[in-house]
Amino acid sequence: MAYLDHAATTPVRPEARDAMLPWLGDRTGNPSGAHRLARDARRAIDDARDTFAEVTGFDPGDIAFTAGGTEADNLAVLGVLDAVGRPDATAVCPASEHHAVLEAVEHRHGRIVRVRADGQVDLDHLAELLDDTVALVSVMAVNNESGVIADLHAVLDLVAEHAPGAMVHTDAVQALTWLDLPAATTSPSGRRVDLLSLSAHKFGGPQGVGVLAVRAGTPLQPRLLGGGQERGRRSGTQNVAGIVGAAAAARTATDTRPETVARLGALRDRLADGLHHAIDGLVETAVDPVTRDRSAKVAGSCHVCIPGIEAEALLVLLEDRDVFASAASSCASGAQDPSHVLAAMGVPREVAAGSLRLSLGWSSTEADVDAALEAVPGAVERLRSFAPEGTPA
Repeated sequence: MAYLDHAATTPVRPEARDAMLPWLGDRTGNPSGAHRLARDARRAIDDARDTFAEVTGFDPGDIAFTAGGTEADNLAVLGVLDAVGRPDATAVCPASEHHAVLEAVEHRHGRIVRVRADGQVDLDHLAELLDDTVALVSVMAVNNESGVIADLHAVLDLVAEHAPGAMVHTDAVQALTWLDLPAATTSPSGRRVDLLSLSAHKFGGPQGVGVLAVRAGTPLQPRLLGGGQERGRRSGTQNVAGIVGAAAAARTATDTRPETVARLGALRDRLADGLHHAIDGLVETAVDPVTRDRSAKVAGSCHVCIPGIEAEALLVLLEDRDVFASAASSCASGAQDPSHVLAAMGVPREVAAGSLRLSLGWSSTEADVDAALEAVPGAVERLRSFAPEGTPA
């Protein structure tokens, strides 16, 4: 089996599994309680909080645990707008954001920024949209489909210049494996993001655990009320095992990042170059077709479009060969909807219809790349052979 869908979810790391197991067995206790078992659980969560503070560049008290990246994104956008409380307060985000941010901004009638053909935020358009009514600007650190790394430094400085009272949030769900988050989220001028979201299952932790880091002084109204956990920012009994596993995965991902980026970058380049060689007309998303410079993308991202091919049919054929990939974001009941990310980048619909996202992660191997390089060209050739001339395969 060749699993090349790490951007959707990545296998649980052994370090995370081993850290979780005691908390799924004899070690029990509600971390809000007073007895020894409860105190042990609370201490484990606090240790995890220390880990996430270190890897994100926030303080331990800034870390709030959630049930996933979507909840963290929603809490950031809606929580800030509700806390500010002004009737004219608005939020701004790019058209290529994850739906967890994009739909939250649209729900509050916010402003949507254009993106360029290379997937970067159109900074001139962002400057036009910024004014004193903007309470929050949200820009994801790494796009979940294209793998493009945002120029957060430029965004931070632009917000400081044109909307100095606005908070800046970044959805860093796809970033922790690949980027030094404290460096990526702090501009040379010293401006830092105010809020940052993570999701454990994107870097080798369990599904159902997220983080929202919120700097002290950032206005935030909770969305869940009740027991007052997470300093009142997110009520509900914490998932101790999941949080401990998430912290172990974050620590391993951070400690092994240099070698991971080097190894998987080489695998990704071999995969992408091999597909270029084998498939006529292939378009690599956000990559110059002449230089094939992929430095603006994370090392695990190989996103291509194959004109004349229907992505859903291609994925079926790949699954028959035990190659598992996706066409777009995996956040809608398995449906392969047209990509709003590619549309925002100006990719023609007929080209975007043949999109294929092959994403690598910590467990990816040379054998996975070999399997994809054998299966994808063969599947494309088969689809093209059955398609009437001028119609998608």
